[in-house]
Amino acid sequence: LSVNCHGRYVGRGPLVNSVRALQLVTSEGEALELDRDTNADLFRAVCGGYGGLGVVTEVELDLEANARIVRAAEYVSLDEYPAWFRERVRDDDAVLHNADLLPPHFSRPLAITWRRTDAPVTLTERLIPEDRRYSRDQSLIWAASELPIGEEVRDRKLTRRQLTEHPVVWRNREASLDADALEPRTRAFSTYLLQEYFIPVAQFRYFVAAMRKILIDARVDALNVSIRHSPADRTSLLSWAPQDVFSFVLYYKQRSHRWADAEAARWTRRLIDAALDNGGRYYLPYRLHATPEQFLRAYPEAEAFAALKARHDPKRRFRNKLLERYLPR
Repeated sequence: LSVNCHGRYVGRGPLVNSVRALQLVTSEGEALELDRDTNADLFRAVCGGYGGLGVVTEVELDLEANARIVRAAEYVSLDEYPAWFRERVRDDDAVLHNADLLPPHFSRPLAITWRRTDAPVTLTERLIPEDRRYSRDQSLIWAASELPIGEEVRDRKLTRRQLTEHPVVWRNREASLDADALEPRTRAFSTYLLQEYFIPVAQFRYFVAAMRKILIDARVDALNVSIRHSPADRTSLLSWAPQDVFSFVLYYKQRSHRWADAEAARWTRRLIDAALDNGGRYYLPYRLHATPEQFLRAYPEAEAFAALKARHDPKRRFRNKLLERYLPR
């Protein structure tokens, strides 16, 4: 809740859109009940507030039925993707959706949509077991990012299956995918990281052009860029979607050396500028590569957040590296 996370859910957007109420314990140990009418200023700031105002101890959420869903995948023209999404995905049957842009050109979205269905499930698991092992997934990611034939391996082992197989699963099973599947076997030599950019729908093609050029020029070892959609978040103070946006989730590999992090900081700032120049924002939970000027340009509401923090946490008991680096004093 403190990062106002989101997923692939069509028409749902950030988590705040599903929150009815929450309980916050302040720096003085007081338990406050927050919702859109009671302590509304704190409610808006806590959702997506990165823990800067207190500890969230209870949340009341909207829920949805655990329906059966079926997967379909197809390639879509990059220029036509926003119109295709509007016509083919934003309907009542689509539950989950993302479109993957793959290296080396990031020019041909593979659109993956899960829709409601009455067909019987082909995978009977209600949830993915917590103790599942992911050696195959980890090996596939390593091969795709390290071997000269990585693109062919990815196509044969993953993409073709997505295009030809149409599994029917319970919604909760697909929602319980484990991040362990994306973990490297070791971080001694390299690691996998995320970035994310939120772009107004009308600016889709302009940001994509800039993003592709930056990734290719900087030779970023990107595994994919996953495109999602979010309706506007008009509730949270530090909203990453003040209007309808397409989000671009960059999943990339980086060597475990300081020089690699310094190089990533340079091209990351170029991506942030591209997002800002197109009226967008960047997601805050990841590496702290943005300049303070970029942060304030992306989130001008930070001044109001800082004022709330000064009032409710005057001794600054709730800290983290993000707020220490960027929040106005």
